Amino acid sequence: MHDIADEPQPARLSITHVTTGGVRVLGLSGEIDADNADILRQALDADDGASSQTVLDLGAVTFIDSSAVSVLASARRDAAAVGGGLRMAALTAPVARVVGIVGLDTIIPCYPTPSEALAV
Repeated sequence: MHDIADEPQPARLSITHVTTGGVRVLGLSGEIDADNADILRQALDADDGASSQTVLDLGAVTFIDSSAVSVLASARRDAAAVGGGLRMAALTAPVARVVGIVGLDTIIPCYPTPSEALAV
């Protein structure tokens, strides 16, 4: 008999918010999928007045699906509409693969580290 409780559970999405050098940095960890993409959307939409520039630190994100891609593309469009910007940093291999396949890296700049994304 197979016990579902013994199966590994997907990592929940968690988001930290800091402002560094006038740039909002969202540190993401876990999986971003249809079940929690709205949490990411809300974090990106939150206007704390600190900056129109946002860096997403994806170094602890293990999975994204088309829901996440859609949220990120919309966030980039919304930021550009108000003269802001969105950058992604520290993409893990599974995330980088999806980002590359769908071409998200052609509309949102990607950097190896958050420090490099902040230096722009």
